[in-house]
Amino acid sequence: MTAKTDVAPEGAAAEKYALIGAGPMGLAMAKVLREQGIAFQGFELHSDVGGLWDIEAPRSTMYESAHLISSKTMTEFTDFPMREEVAEYPSHREMAHYFREFAKAYDLYRDYAFNCEVLRAEPLGESGDGWRVTWRDGAGEEQSAVFAGVLIANGTLSQPNIPQFKGHFEGEMIHSAQYRSPRQFAGKRVLIVGAGNSGCDIAVDAIHHGVNCDISLRRGYYFVPKYVFGRPADTLGGAVNLPMWLKRRVDGFLLKWFVGNPQKYGFPKPDYRLYESHPVVNSLILFHAGHGDLTVRPDIDRLDGKTVHFTDGTEAEYDMILTATGYLLHYPFIDKELLNWQGAAPHLYLNCMHPARDDLFVLGMVEASGLGWQGRHEQAEMIARYIRGLRDNSTAALELQVEKSKNFQRATGGVKYLSLARMAYYVDKATYRKAVTGWIRALSKGAA
Repeated sequence: MTAKTDVAPEGAAAEKYALIGAGPMGLAMAKVLREQGIAFQGFELHSDVGGLWDIEAPRSTMYESAHLISSKTMTEFTDFPMREEVAEYPSHREMAHYFREFAKAYDLYRDYAFNCEVLRAEPLGESGDGWRVTWRDGAGEEQSAVFAGVLIANGTLSQPNIPQFKGHFEGEMIHSAQYRSPRQFAGKRVLIVGAGNSGCDIAVDAIHHGVNCDISLRRGYYFVPKYVFGRPADTLGGAVNLPMWLKRRVDGFLLKWFVGNPQKYGFPKPDYRLYESHPVVNSLILFHAGHGDLTVRPDIDRLDGKTVHFTDGTEAEYDMILTATGYLLHYPFIDKELLNWQGAAPHLYLNCMHPARDDLFVLGMVEASGLGWQGRHEQAEMIARYIRGLRDNSTAALELQVEKSKNFQRATGGVKYLSLARMAYYVDKATYRKAVTGWIRALSKGAA
């Protein structure tokens, strides 16, 4: 389904916000902007909504066997539950359908220009002076207009983090972003590099469709089953906010009970505490390791032809290496300095609000175990209410304006996350949601 691709004249556009992206975060933002009476113009590179969940989208990193790693009840928007017949762990096809239904239900298509690639977003001066946004439309023509502000929701999982290895590999080497179908493994000896959620999912595909499959990893992981006591694991205890020290103890006990000891299958022991990195929600990888279908290898030392030499002195030959090494934040249409970039990610208040500008927001740059789409919807609502509050000169909005300009820290709840690019915008769910919903309540008081 597509909608109009024309954009309002420059004078009218200057009263609107430019919203970049029609994935789930962009759609949530569009919905709450509409609810708060804030005019916007959406831009989407693809011909439909859904973002990376639409496997046909130009920059989708989906693959045929991809499913949610969290259950639908812990992931869905609270005010738009998934249909009863949808599986507890929906496929990417069900998710794409869900987001299209969401867009239709809230009449969001009409405010998006599709087949449009945003090329540049440039401020015209200080905060409040407006932004010039330049894009290429579906006909290949460049257009530009001035907007009141910019809302960036182009996703976090489109720019592959590609590792560099010593030596040369004569076989096929791809990143998981290029993986679509298990048929790519047919007749091949496969090495998967990286044991995150995608890496483990893809390894299971390679086990069934390749000649054989090994997995190389440099650190240990905590593995979480999808089901505990016959229920999706993430639905157990979700209503009780335990302090982190107690949550680690309780959940660690459950993992030992239901998962056992992954080290006996060759996986390294994690050198960090539970929840200091994202756990792997996959028990099939352990099942296959226990059946001898998978060999766990250490980190790669060097490549030589089709031979891979590992850091423990062993070696093996492969026809394909698939690097499941994650993604880097990528906002190619805006200067990094404008985003207050520090280290591997922009440093923003509650991961979304610029400390000095009130006309620039980054949406969806937040990860937390169990945050779901509702947690991201709350982020969008806080931003929309803040924009409206500034317009109405509300006390709460002015208080938030002061708070976000201070020397704030990421909402980690005291958890010391691993120093990895993918963890650079990780937060503690309880700490984060408490802060966001607190601001929503404050901004809601006195609002019409």
